[in-house]
Amino acid sequence: MELKKILIVDDDPYILMSLDYLMRVNRFDVLVARNGTEALESINSNKPDLILLDIMMPDVDGYEICNRLKSDPQTKEIKIVFMSARTKPSDIQKGYDLGASLYITKPFSTRDLLKQIKELLSHRLY
Repeated sequence: MELKKILIVDDDPYILMSLDYLMRVNRFDVLVARNGTEALESINSNKPDLILLDIMMPDVDGYEICNRLKSDPQTKEIKIVFMSARTKPSDIQKGYDLGASLYITKPFSTRDLLKQIKELLSHRLY
């Protein structure tokens, strides 16, 4: 069985490291990107099934990445999970309006995150 591919995009090295470890231990194929530019390059060369995406990054922010992916027929099916310290209802609504499958606020439970990722990846369509 082919492993599901997850791209983790965050400019915080500790979050990247811990999520990379968590996903590998749970048998996902993991790619990491430290900023939006790296994320877009990675997506073009190695399309993931799901992206864990930080919003606030120094170059291209998560909202812009999501917007680009959802407006491209080649990438619009990729599931996007925003991970953000932005907790205002308007920020969360913007994430869903752009096409995110899930929006979680930092700090978050890795156990809950893992459960939600498995649920998202077990559903083929939506």
